[in-house]
Amino acid sequence: MQSQANATPATPKTSVVFERVSKQYGGVVAVRDVSFDILAGQLVTLLGPSGCGKTTTLRLIAGLEYPSSGRILIGGVDVTDLSATYRNISMVFQSYALFPHMTVLDNVAYGLVVKGMRRREAHDRAREALAMVGLAGFGTRVPSELSGGQQQRVAVARAAILEPEVLLLDEPLSNLDAKLRRHVREEIRNLQQKLGLTAVYVTHDQEEAMAVSDRIIVMNSAEIAQQGTPRDLYDRPRSPFIADFIGDANVVPCNVIAVERGAAKIQVAAATLNVACEDQRVGEAKLAVRPRAIRLVHPDKSTGMVGEVAYAAYLGDQIQYTVATSFGELFAIDTGMADAFPAGATVGIDLDRRGLAVLPI
Repeated sequence: MQSQANATPATPKTSVVFERVSKQYGGVVAVRDVSFDILAGQLVTLLGPSGCGKTTTLRLIAGLEYPSSGRILIGGVDVTDLSATYRNISMVFQSYALFPHMTVLDNVAYGLVVKGMRRREAHDRAREALAMVGLAGFGTRVPSELSGGQQQRVAVARAAILEPEVLLLDEPLSNLDAKLRRHVREEIRNLQQKLGLTAVYVTHDQEEAMAVSDRIIVMNSAEIAQQGTPRDLYDRPRSPFIADFIGDANVVPCNVIAVERGAAKIQVAAATLNVACEDQRVGEAKLAVRPRAIRLVHPDKSTGMVGEVAYAAYLGDQIQYTVATSFGELFAIDTGMADAFPAGATVGIDLDRRGLAVLPI
């Protein structure tokens, strides 16, 4: 492993492919008919609510579980029936899993020593790895003398020093506070890109997934609900679940009047709107409305939609509203705050077209 000053991105060589993989425990299906390609050098996040199958999918990549059906290929090699011992994979666990009785340097060097490297050489490599994650000079400490964020960086260094074909990260930031999570996720992303690693990252945190990922695979009820880049998933959700799970959305009924050249003419309550969309049929549909796409105005300035403010909360840099309407309750976020409306006020509702997506029923 090169030192931080001289590090250049490695040439990524390893891809991960799932071909119709399922995993069943007795009568319980944990993963159902899952297929995806992770290109070499990409960081792909498995995202979804608890129990959706994302951690089982990660364990299948690691060789800690075997599929009930389907094939798994790593770097073009069929590893379906190979155990973790025979896969060149490193894993960063949620609990860090550092040895409490060892120094930080020994923790990072441990994998190299087990593989037969001389202790002095392993320590030299470990010092380089610690410098890469911003912990130069911390080698003589023990884990209990480090903060949670520092322990996590030690765990990442210990995994990366082995130069694995694939780096797996299982909820790596869940034990950190919000501010530290932002900092450490940036370090993980920078390190992954610097080393050219293929990485698979598991989280239930949408913001975290969007911040670090080349692509996101969203899972729900043991299946893939949708996969794509963060922008694809946010701008073009294909279901109410994705619209609400990625970035939050109000999902309201609408009627598609006409579709022409990538745009749909839709009606919501008394308002008629033009919304960009693809492959949408004329008729009943759902409209996903991002909270920041809702602009509350005085009723006489509305385009046909009105409501009543049920709740208003001032949060310093924004006001959050719950608005009752004839077509459902809306959650709105106002960051401009030119006007503030109290609870009970009648308001007009304007929608920013960039925060709308038409969903099929």
